[in-house]
Amino acid sequence: MVRFKFLIAAGSIAALMFCAMPAAAVTVGVTDKEIVIGATGALSGAASAYSSLTRGSAGYYNMVNAQGGVNGRQIRFLLRDDAYSPPRTVEQTRKLVEQDKVAFMAGQQGSLTSAAVKSYLNDAKVPQMFTIAALSAFNDPKNYPWTTVSLPSAYVEGRMTAAYILKTNPNSKIAFLLQNDDAGRDWKRGLTEGLGPEKSKAITEVTFEISDPSVDSQVLTLSQSKADAFIIVGPPKATTQAIRRAYDTDWRPATGLFIASYATSIENVLTPAGLDKSKGLIAPTFLKDPSDPRWADDESLKNWAANMNKYNPGVPHDALARMGWLTAQMVVQAIKQAGNDLSRENLMKQATNIKMDSELLLPGVTISTSPTNFGAIQTMRLQQFDGTRWNLVP
Repeated sequence: MVRFKFLIAAGSIAALMFCAMPAAAVTVGVTDKEIVIGATGALSGAASAYSSLTRGSAGYYNMVNAQGGVNGRQIRFLLRDDAYSPPRTVEQTRKLVEQDKVAFMAGQQGSLTSAAVKSYLNDAKVPQMFTIAALSAFNDPKNYPWTTVSLPSAYVEGRMTAAYILKTNPNSKIAFLLQNDDAGRDWKRGLTEGLGPEKSKAITEVTFEISDPSVDSQVLTLSQSKADAFIIVGPPKATTQAIRRAYDTDWRPATGLFIASYATSIENVLTPAGLDKSKGLIAPTFLKDPSDPRWADDESLKNWAANMNKYNPGVPHDALARMGWLTAQMVVQAIKQAGNDLSRENLMKQATNIKMDSELLLPGVTISTSPTNFGAIQTMRLQQFDGTRWNLVP
């Protein structure tokens, strides 16, 4: 009996000691064999042309998995459709975090939509890694320490366009068609600050909603200004409509017709608008274009095209797909650097300490993040469409 009591006591002590020991760290969404990451994007709806972004990312993850994964783990990429609707982004993101138990969000597509979940993810301390968004507000280490961004901001694009206009025709009257959201306003801020207060007075501005079925009436209004420069800032569908409508009204802005970097797809934007009607377009870029003759012998781009066909069949080889692929490269680099410490804290530490190159980037453009700068790419070049392909502006 005494012995029995001793065993109970010893067992109780052991149990208490076990309970007092700290539990082994368990990272949500990570096992010995896989790491689960999530993303949302416009796979349907008015902005569905953007789907090439997240589908481009999926192709890169497919290739990485086929080659053995990252540090012995496969990447399980859960992509959910939000139709570019912020309420749906919130719904789908919460499901990915709370039900699917993703380790982190990676390459969420869309400025307006990703902004809708930025506070939620930061409050929950879930990395919102390399968001595919064009807002400068995503690069805010102090207020949003769990959010990084993969693309140059709309603000940078606006300033670049302003510099070009001032250089080529400083007396230009400017017509500006922009989407009525934070991304459009960020682009406008870059443009107006680049032009300066006096030159900004020469802007005639009309906005539209992403959900608008057409921007024809807005373009007609702007065409009556007889402006020398016409700037279109909007998603692929609206950009296509605006290019075509401007041409059909016999409006030929002498300084140029400018569009945003994320609406430069020859297949999805310029061809539907009419290649002849798109001739002369100017847009910022940071990516090599496989259709540009200067990259005809670039083996790295040939390999990329081959891998796209193999791991992402059916996705256009456009700038959107290249942006998505590039973003996934950044994500995988952060995972590689994290090694076996795949805690959310360490993954975020690695995402904000990246220095890398990519076969998709123009010479002189690099990927670099730091604890004080969460924007991966800060450099861009201007390009012009010649009716067949994009060419860099000297």
